[in-house]
Amino acid sequence: MSNNKLKTVRIVGSGLIGTSIGLGLVQRGVSVDMVDSDPQAQSLANDLIGGVGVASPDLVVLAMPTTQLPAVIEVENLLNPQSTFIDVGSVKHEVVLHVESISGLSRRFLPTHPMAGREIGGASSARADLFQGRSWILTPGTEVDSSSRELVLELIAHLGATPIELSALDHDRAVARISHLPQIASSLIAKQLTGTPPEWMELAGQGLRDTTRIAGSDESLWKEIIYSNRNELQQLLINLQNDVQLMIDSLGNPDEIAQLIAQGRAGKALIPGKHGGKAREYFYLPIVIDDKPGQLGAIFNECAAMDVNVEDLNIEHSPGQLSALITLALSQSDAEKLSTHLTSIGWNVHPIRK
Repeated sequence: MSNNKLKTVRIVGSGLIGTSIGLGLVQRGVSVDMVDSDPQAQSLANDLIGGVGVASPDLVVLAMPTTQLPAVIEVENLLNPQSTFIDVGSVKHEVVLHVESISGLSRRFLPTHPMAGREIGGASSARADLFQGRSWILTPGTEVDSSSRELVLELIAHLGATPIELSALDHDRAVARISHLPQIASSLIAKQLTGTPPEWMELAGQGLRDTTRIAGSDESLWKEIIYSNRNELQQLLINLQNDVQLMIDSLGNPDEIAQLIAQGRAGKALIPGKHGGKAREYFYLPIVIDDKPGQLGAIFNECAAMDVNVEDLNIEHSPGQLSALITLALSQSDAEKLSTHLTSIGWNVHPIRK
């Protein structure tokens, strides 16, 4: 579009986030230069995005752990004294304090945090659509120039994300609870699996996979995040520790166990649905399918033919089993319509459950 002001971007840091930003921007006609202290990572990222050398970039993206920012900011600010800057780290209060210590930089620097990622890192895992439909938090200071703000908002729009403004302190408190604590809990639960006999692990179902999915995250990244946000995490971890002790103390009392599980269910109900707002109450349609190619695709073809929207999917399959159980999450009307249709054409459909 002719009104675009963002033409050139320099991205310092060629990991998952930095390279994904580059991939998304080049698709929108923005010239991007990837830079990294690791020459191999830099080369891979530039090859992936078709990176070009950029002089006097409109925007510099600092895509590295927060603990590495101070030294990099100093160098990049000297190299690009007219450029707007953002970082994309998971903790903001420390960044704000450092930026404020550099004369004049607060006018051109917006601390940001895209709420997106994958449990696998590096440029090879980058995706141009990583930020589509995700929130992108801004924690701008009062001194930031309107022109710098406009450039950052344009970048976020190019990548399909939604900007949300918070104070740096509120940001750090929020992500400690909704991102950093879940990572720690998932990692510690997965740690308990060490030494489990392989034949027991064959029994693992979707619950264990869901609970430990993010335990596959990169420890070199998360040690930086957790350390940087340690002040906000300390009390949350103490609260979790207290709840674990409560469960231990309640093991002889079924009513107290039920109360703790119910409190967890109440907390989960606060998580928004996939389109925002209150999480929807889904109905679940179990279908037993043969363990052979094409079964799942055939069911989804029937869903499309019936104009049914599948909100979620779960697959349970035991080793050596010749069939599998898939469970589709749908609205009540869609579940009823699909159940009737699939049953009528011979699928092994079981009663809908809520």
